[in-house]
Amino acid sequence: MGWAGLWNGIGVFTTFTNTPCPLLRNKETAKPGQADTVSHTIPTFPISGHMKFAFIIFKYFPFGGVQRDMLRIARESVKLGHEVHIFTGYWEGEIAQEQGLHPHIIEASGWFNHWRYRDFISKVEALLDAGNFDLVVGFNRMPELDAYFQADPCFLERTAHARPPLYRLTGRYRFFAESEAAVFGRDSKCEILLLSPSEKLVFQHWYGTPDERFHLLPLTIPADRFGLGDREKLRAEVRAEFGFKTDDHVVLMVGSAFKRKGLDRAIQAVAALPDALKTRTRLLAVGQDDPLPFLKLARSLDVNKQLHIAAEGRNDISRLMQASDLLVHPAYSEAAGLVLIESMASGLPVLASAECGYAFHVRESGAGDVTATPFDQQDFNRQLADMLTSPLLPAWRDNALRYAANIMTANDGGAEARLLETLAQRKKEHAQ
Repeated sequence: MGWAGLWNGIGVFTTFTNTPCPLLRNKETAKPGQADTVSHTIPTFPISGHMKFAFIIFKYFPFGGVQRDMLRIARESVKLGHEVHIFTGYWEGEIAQEQGLHPHIIEASGWFNHWRYRDFISKVEALLDAGNFDLVVGFNRMPELDAYFQADPCFLERTAHARPPLYRLTGRYRFFAESEAAVFGRDSKCEILLLSPSEKLVFQHWYGTPDERFHLLPLTIPADRFGLGDREKLRAEVRAEFGFKTDDHVVLMVGSAFKRKGLDRAIQAVAALPDALKTRTRLLAVGQDDPLPFLKLARSLDVNKQLHIAAEGRNDISRLMQASDLLVHPAYSEAAGLVLIESMASGLPVLASAECGYAFHVRESGAGDVTATPFDQQDFNRQLADMLTSPLLPAWRDNALRYAANIMTANDGGAEARLLETLAQRKKEHAQ
């Protein structure tokens, strides 16, 4: 069933309710490190040479996590001898012009984002029909995908807890609920590339998705982006660049969508620090988002001098990480949180919320601390104060580097491309 089958005009839609699948365990069991077994591999098939992949993503911008993953996987697929066409409605920055890699920018219309996304999907579907692709891979949820890279948390789960019931009557809700069901529904054929095992249970709670369609991806840290430098030199350079004192504690937060990532929680925690510690602490937030609500919050809490926001995004994240003292990531929801792993690769201790899919890596590595769920602001405030003054900071740093080194040894960055190659070959075999 295509997109047109899911949508019959803007006013006619399939009704979705916030009712979980009754045959599955309660969603409260979906905690980091406690998921059921997730498929790591699928039956392998002999690869029949050159193949043609379609990658679909609503927007590309260079500082987005899923965007970087998409481009990395595309390049790794090209290395394997395949051809990748990237379909997007928006591309920020220099458009990739590389052999075997073909970006296509599709103009879409509509008053609202979900209208534009629906128009974009409709136009891309027409191109896919004529393109004879061996595999269609989505980095956003939509119908007719062969595979989906699961970078976002469950939409139904989030809205059930964060939105009023009337929100389910809106067109935006209907669009994203329909799109998610097209990927995770029990009868869908879409294969799911899973970043965090805890997310599997959440999706199964709502959709009853069969186990065999989930494929847990190994962690990937791009070595070219996270090479280590002279830490003391970087600390001095970054402090001079931002006007910090040499003995200031620099607390780093990285990620667009400041609200969802919990920048307000981090600001409140800095405001709650003891006065002597507060005056020597700087919160540096980096990401592409509107900084005004958070600057206003900092002023209201009298910590505007402590907050520094680089809202235009930056391409030297590893440098900032190596120059900082602590990464905070108190996200409200986060399917994975690759920034936690990247922080470890830079030797930066981490304080994260348990809502992050990758938070269990912080515990397992001994590279910092995790705030329990449900999130408690007072607990987070205490943890921040304790970690900034803890004698364990050097040990956390060493543990982080050791854990990240093991990750980089285990995965050369091409695991996702090889999985897509196998999925495409299996699709060919089943079509014969």
